[in-house]
Amino acid sequence: MDDTKDMLYFITGNNFKFNEIQQLFEQETIKYNLIQKDLKTIEIQADTIKSVAEFKLNSVKDKLIGSSFIEDSGFFVDNPLNGFPGVYSSYVMKTIGNKGILNLIDNYEDSKAHFSTVIALYFKPLNKLLFFEGTVEGKISSLQKGNQGFGFDPIFIPDEIPQKTFAELTTSQKNSISHRGKAWMKLMDFLKEN
Repeated sequence: MDDTKDMLYFITGNNFKFNEIQQLFEQETIKYNLIQKDLKTIEIQADTIKSVAEFKLNSVKDKLIGSSFIEDSGFFVDNPLNGFPGVYSSYVMKTIGNKGILNLIDNYEDSKAHFSTVIALYFKPLNKLLFFEGTVEGKISSLQKGNQGFGFDPIFIPDEIPQKTFAELTTSQKNSISHRGKAWMKLMDFLKEN
């Protein structure tokens, strides 16, 4: 860790998320040290991922001396589930998981799905809350495939690589097209300028 750099805290207990972001972070030349901080956040039930991320970050941002961010994602099965599980993705993963989602779908060929991410950043030098968003479109696999990634990755086939699920991609392949990767690049552009 470079002591001349400012601290940038990623508030998450999810090591998979941190590792994905850390790999992206290490490819950049910026004046921040990325540090994982597992703080208990307050999570609300809301209609949008952005509202959830904002509330979670506001619940802990004053506990840290530097700038900090939180990332919240949702998995949306647009057809045939009208966007379910969406903001309830974490709860649905814990309760019915990928198998439960697959049991709700009859026609995989006509399925449509997307992942969305919101990174909420509290940027201490400006005393401002900023948001960076990313989305990736795709469809649902009829079978769980692959052992990379986490969460709904084994059942999501991205449009950009239609022959593989997210869980069949390497971390760098996934980062190059993922919702998290797209939001992260927007955050990187901001950090390079500030």
